[in-house]
Parts: sequence; C-alpha cells; structure tokens
Amino acid sequence: MLLEINDIDISYGDKLTVQDFSLKLGEGKICSLVGESGSGKTTVIRAVLGLLPGAGKVTKGDILFEGNSLLQYSPAQWRELRGTDISMIFQDSGAMMNPTKKIGSVFVEYIRTHKNVSKAEAWDMGVKMLERMHLPNGDNVMRSYPFQLSGGMRQRVGIAMAMTFQPKLLLADEPTSALDVTTQAQIVRQMMELRDEYGTSIIIVTHNLGVAAYMSDYLVVMKMGQIEDEGTREHILYETENEYTQKLLAAVPSVGGERYV
Repeated sequence: MLLEINDIDISYGDKLTVQDFSLKLGEGKICSLVGESGSGKTTVIRAVLGLLPGAGKVTKGDILFEGNSLLQYSPAQWRELRGTDISMIFQDSGAMMNPTKKIGSVFVEYIRTHKNVSKAEAWDMGVKMLERMHLPNGDNVMRSYPFQLSGGMRQRVGIAMAMTFQPKLLLADEPTSALDVTTQAQIVRQMMELRDEYGTSIIIVTHNLGVAAYMSDYLVVMKMGQIEDEGTREHILYETENEYTQKLLAAVPSVGGERYV
C-alpha cells in the first residue's frame, strides 16, 4: 500500500479540526476528497505533506508512506521527500510563485534543489516538462512572469513542476476551481494522463462532484472534519443511501436534462 492514513485527529491548538480520518491508497489510484468548505479536506492533504500551518498538528493516529511513518520524519527527510516522491498542486499555482521572478528562475531553482545539474540542464528539463503539459513554446513560458500567463497556463506550470521528478503521490488542492469549464476539462484529462503514463497515485480535493466522479476510483465525502461517506465511484454515484451524499449529488447542475455525474 502506497499511503495509509490510520485514524488520525488533526488539531489547531485546542480546536479539533479533523477526527478519526482513515484512508488507504494503492499505486496508480485516484481518490477524491469532497465536501463543503471547512470540512477538513485541505487539512488532510496538508498533514500528509507535513505542511499544516501555524499550530496545526496530528494529535492521534499515524500516516504511513510506503510503510514508513511520516510523522517521525526529520526536517532533512521532509526536504528529500517533498517535490520528489510526493508533490502538491495548489488551487492557483501562479499565486504560489514569487511574482517578481520569471517562471524559468523558479523552475530552475526547484530542479537544482533536488538534483545536481547545471542551470542549463535544469532549464532544458523545465522546457521539456512544460511542453509535455501541452504548453507550446516552453522556452517562452520560462521567460515569462506568472502574471503574464492565463490561469490555465499557470496551472499547467504548477503540474509540470510537480511532475518533474515523477512522484509516486500527487496531492491536488482544488486544482481546477479557479478555471473556466473548458480549461478544467483539459487539466483533469492531463492529470489522468499522468496516472496512466507514470502510475502516479493522486488525491484530489474538490468541491466539484462532477470532476470527482469522472476522475476517481474512490471517493471520500467529508463533513465537519469527519468522514460522512466513502466508497468506490459506483457506490457513491448509484448505491449510497447517505442523505448528505445524496444532497451533494442532487446539487450537481443538469444541462438539457442530463446530469454530468
């Protein structure tokens, strides 16, 4: 099993935010965490990557990656793991970059942090990854500032950086929510291509049940910091008797009488 989250609680100071959360994820599988804002979805994936902000910490249970407890990792072990075996895509990747630095400068620095290569070699690696993400003229993108790119282009840059070292696990925090519907579909297809090409396992946090249903092998529905419902795609879409899940499904808009979940 690639990732095992075993009955964890996550607290910020005295406030219990996530309670009794468990999940098992095998290689090449896609899992969606869905639910309303504040249900704890992002907190869970931040805990997996050891990036809980402020006073946040796992106060019960364990998180195992390839059988090793991530909660026991030293800062040096985390530096080695992040960006290589486990990577993360944020809601607006461009907003996470330094607006005063060009994409190429950030990308080259990122690659050279994890691999002993020259600046020229890192630049070439960056260009190739951008073009694999269907960004034409990767060299031109590398010479651009984040604000010069569209939201969809910035997301592709974020995915390209996250996939540079072919991670075993990709964590995606609302990667399509800031994009128009056409671009959302393109990004979703590209993430699924990553799974097919590299065998990358993915945990995606999303409000969009349509995206979750399309992408996922397994869905976890969260409510108020706890697992409200979970199961395979078929179970959640067609078999669940959970009232909250049924309400989420009913809220998905229909077009011309056809519902896209």
